[in-house]
Amino acid sequence: MKLKRRRKLITYLNILDQPIRFNPFVFGRTFLLWALLGLIGGIIAGTYWIGLEFLTHQLAYFNSWHVIPVMATCGLLAGLIIHFIGDPGEIHLIVNNIRFNKGKLDPKNNLSMVLSSLLCVASGGSLGPEAPLVQVTGSTGTWLGKLFRLKGEELRSLSIAGMASGFTALFGAPLGGSLFSLEILHHKHAVEYYKAIIPALVASCFSYLVFALIVHLGLAPIWDLSAYEYSGVFDFGYAILFAIIGTTFGWVFIFCTKFFKSLFEKKPIPIYIKTLIGGILLGIISFYFPLTRYFGHHEINELLSGTFPLTLLFAILFFKIIAISITVTSGWRGGFIIPLFFVGATLGLIIHQLFPTLNLTLAIVSCMAAINACVTRTPMSTTILLATLTGFGHFIPILFASLTGYFLAPRIPFISSQMEKA
Repeated sequence: MKLKRRRKLITYLNILDQPIRFNPFVFGRTFLLWALLGLIGGIIAGTYWIGLEFLTHQLAYFNSWHVIPVMATCGLLAGLIIHFIGDPGEIHLIVNNIRFNKGKLDPKNNLSMVLSSLLCVASGGSLGPEAPLVQVTGSTGTWLGKLFRLKGEELRSLSIAGMASGFTALFGAPLGGSLFSLEILHHKHAVEYYKAIIPALVASCFSYLVFALIVHLGLAPIWDLSAYEYSGVFDFGYAILFAIIGTTFGWVFIFCTKFFKSLFEKKPIPIYIKTLIGGILLGIISFYFPLTRYFGHHEINELLSGTFPLTLLFAILFFKIIAISITVTSGWRGGFIIPLFFVGATLGLIIHQLFPTLNLTLAIVSCMAAINACVTRTPMSTTILLATLTGFGHFIPILFASLTGYFLAPRIPFISSQMEKA
């Protein structure tokens, strides 16, 4: 013990002996590193998005019954890429590596992740590009940290900042993206990584700026909800009630995913056979219910602007949950946050049709918040993300709904690596 104390004292004295460089600002070299990471993250996200849009438009020409062979073929190709180039893993692996692998995200399988996810998302799978972007930009943060010989919490913080830059680029919410990159790691103690919040914010802002320049992104909400008017304190009670309903369907999604996972893992089969089967099933669902195709970025607006009978909305809700579950468990790559928002929006429309006197916008936003917070355990970032994406300017009702979904979530988290480890 005395030897350790002596070494610490010597180290401290050596630091004091170093010449002091005058800098009156908090701004320093580390800021430039975070900014550089954000710029790289924005370029990666912008390039990925342009490629995704191009491929999606090419494959969108195939509709009607053609959607079945197209999605089956894309599923097979994605599986072959994963089989021969390498398995990039999923969000479970990202969380696990940040928490228990010294914050290191391995970039060696990024090519596999990019190619397979482009095929899966563009062909119409019910998962979005957020998980691939988080993986690629997060591992870029790890690479940059190693390049500058960072270790420990500094390296972990840079990896988290990279994740935030990718997530922010897609959602256009630097604060929400930064908080999400922390919350997703540990559902009970996000504060454990509080040191990463400033690096994440800086990287997110620069990433957002570059991404906006590349894809001509504006500041307007992505999803067009009708204006919300506060009608009294009972609105908070309604928000909680809607959230309970949304959380119930979060449970339904979790159990549905477990069911399909047990089917796909019943017998060991090659990944490309699983993705082929998944593509066939997703193609059949998309043929009968075209609105369930894709991850929901544009489809949510179609849902909100259209007039659908109640029976069709129930069918869309049911088969969208099945489609997301199949996409997750059959080896298709992507993220499930926006697809869950689509489920929440559908549920809100159903509630409004059953009870027309209830506020439609409040029902939709509350269901969207609750189902996502239930599955991902991210109530803070979900609140900010939804406020940004929908233009719903009142944070408190969304926060009530998010916290309801969070506290009524299953004890065992859907993202298994969020669990405590001894």
